Amino acid sequence: MGREIDAGPASELTPSKVTGAGRYAVGNSQGEQFAVTRRCRHLYADLARGRIDGDGCLVCPWHEAKYDVRTGRMVRGPQGFFAKIPGLGPAYTALTRVIPLGRGTVGVRDGRVFVRSGHG
Repeated sequence: MGREIDAGPASELTPSKVTGAGRYAVGNSQGEQFAVTRRCRHLYADLARGRIDGDGCLVCPWHEAKYDVRTGRMVRGPQGFFAKIPGLGPAYTALTRVIPLGRGTVGVRDGRVFVRSGHG
């Protein structure tokens, strides 16, 4: 059983909000809370500074790689200049299907959001 990390008041984790809690980016995607490890697979940007897009995916703040918050898998690799760098194409995105972001289990207790590590 993993340890719990306090991610703050549940009232502040509104839809499309992302925040940091220990090693996790914790957020609210389309009304569902999630926790994924907070370092992008590309250049280790802090995903807690990312945003939720219209598809409910977590978008990296640096180069706009997209992650499915339910699985931790990258669903779109880096964009812009970085999309053209050899090695960051479809094969790189496929690698994250094998090694997705880690996930934590999110719960609410006494009006606060907690993340339990060790979910994947």
